Amino acid sequence: MKWLVFSLFFLNAVFSFSQSLFDNAIFDKKVQTVQLLVDGTDDRYPIISLNTNQQLKLSFDVLGNNNEYFQYTIIHCDQAWNQTNMQQSLYIKGMTFDNLNDFKFSTNTYVKYVHYNLLLPNENIKPTIAGNYILKVYRNFDENDVLLTRRFMVLNNQTKIEATAKPASLAEYRFTKQELNFTIDYNATAIPNPLQDIKVVVLQNFRWDNALRGMQPLFASNGKLDYNYFDKTLFNGSNEFRLFDIRNLRQFSQNVRTKYFDSVYHCILNMDEPRGSNQYVQFLDYNGRRVINNKEGNNTDIDGDYALIQFQLSAIANIPTSTDVYVIGEFTDWKIKPEYKLTFNANRARYDLEIPLKQGRYEYMYTMLDKETQMSDESIFEGNHANTENEYLILVYNRNLQFNYDELIGTTLFNSTR
Repeated sequence: MKWLVFSLFFLNAVFSFSQSLFDNAIFDKKVQTVQLLVDGTDDRYPIISLNTNQQLKLSFDVLGNNNEYFQYTIIHCDQAWNQTNMQQSLYIKGMTFDNLNDFKFSTNTYVKYVHYNLLLPNENIKPTIAGNYILKVYRNFDENDVLLTRRFMVLNNQTKIEATAKPASLAEYRFTKQELNFTIDYNATAIPNPLQDIKVVVLQNFRWDNALRGMQPLFASNGKLDYNYFDKTLFNGSNEFRLFDIRNLRQFSQNVRTKYFDSVYHCILNMDEPRGSNQYVQFLDYNGRRVINNKEGNNTDIDGDYALIQFQLSAIANIPTSTDVYVIGEFTDWKIKPEYKLTFNANRARYDLEIPLKQGRYEYMYTMLDKETQMSDESIFEGNHANTENEYLILVYNRNLQFNYDELIGTTLFNSTR
């Protein structure tokens, strides 16, 4: 079967349970195109308010022709994504697990798969307290046979947050970093010890890998916490994202040099050049997100095909050829993963990568692994510019002393350019 081409590809990838169960992770090589959105919207921030009708929609594909029996559950975590020491019955209304019954088979595709959907909360499982949660999907009632995990949050809003982003005030970072200034107006009567009980997390473009944590307020008075620092709330400005469009596999597509078919579709992208030393050029992007869409069909969920996408990145003369180079974006869960590592092609002085992706529009960047810090560093290939448009999300947690858990009590989303 033609979908075996993709299965054989994944045999060379490393899928290890060394990945955290309390992170956005995929543990089965056949699972593809995992998304968790606010239902009815294109909102990529999986946050719903407590005791409302808001729902999240989980969707994913499993390569192959046969549906399987999957179950799911939710796990409450603290602000650092460690499992809390509470029985599930204390934070779940309904059952502690349920079957995932909404599935459809792909139609008119060369790569066969089964598409699964789940709406949460639902009549069987509903979170009853605010905070961080892990949605875990597993197989055949075996909680150790995990398919995937996704992070989501439940908000019990008790704050007012005012925030701005601007080029860094410090001269050494003026043109490369963005400085965030914000204040949190909280309920002083309900939180008598805010310096100890309130924790703040800041995300850039919903990336957990470079999140800011552990910040103490500069000032605290009259029910307000002030985080107007010059040096402790800085993010690399990075650059606008690269993109390619494979919503149509039969016609010309943006940033795709050529396409061909030989049992599955192949798309060879245009040669990418390093941008680390280039001046900043402003253009609209989607901050690294993907849009799953098939312009040739009627139902993207089941008639969107998979294609093998070939990335090509020109090498940099002063970078050792042994450097580990990766592609990252929302479609990689913002992680450095073995299956997204580029291979150095000495004959053509470039890095190559071929991976399967579902029809859609994708944004991405190239990064290298800092082997000392084990952190990704995009600056060499992409540059850092203080004028780059980025999204920032502030999460405010309070330690609930009565029940000993971290409650999400405030969020705000804002942009660096408006």
